[in-house]
Amino acid sequence: MKSHEVLKLAAEGVGVKALAAELKLSPALVYKWCQESSRDEIDASGAINPLDRLAEIVRITENKAVVSWLCHEAGGYFVSNPTPATKPARQELLAETQKLVHEFSQLLTTVTRSIENDGYIDGREADRIRASWEHLKSTAEAFSVASEQGLYGKPETGL
Repeated sequence: MKSHEVLKLAAEGVGVKALAAELKLSPALVYKWCQESSRDEIDASGAINPLDRLAEIVRITENKAVVSWLCHEAGGYFVSNPTPATKPARQELLAETQKLVHEFSQLLTTVTRSIENDGYIDGREADRIRASWEHLKSTAEAFSVASEQGLYGKPETGL
């Protein structure tokens, strides 16, 4: 789905005029965001929309923090697609399993250290726990996706 289609679908839920009013923008601009646009095509009627701009920020900066923040604001989290396995699947499976167990251990260590000194978790400690949890979720998701893609399956034997 293209960005303008996503925005159009989202706007349909509340109406373009209501959305524009909440954003303190003109309905015409929001309507333009919901139309296809292109920097290369002079005839394109749409305007460069916020989703395209965010995609450009990620492309230019090569930093996915903006995406992670947006996912967090939407009540979720961002996980990058795993890179294809470059090692033989059996070695990769063992290494990735160990990595997953290690990340879980790191989370438990972070929680333990947070409550060891006073039995409570303060704001800074909560932030460290959150960071450790987010890292574990990413590792587990990458492992799950790679498993679903068959990257850890039984190697095929040649005839």
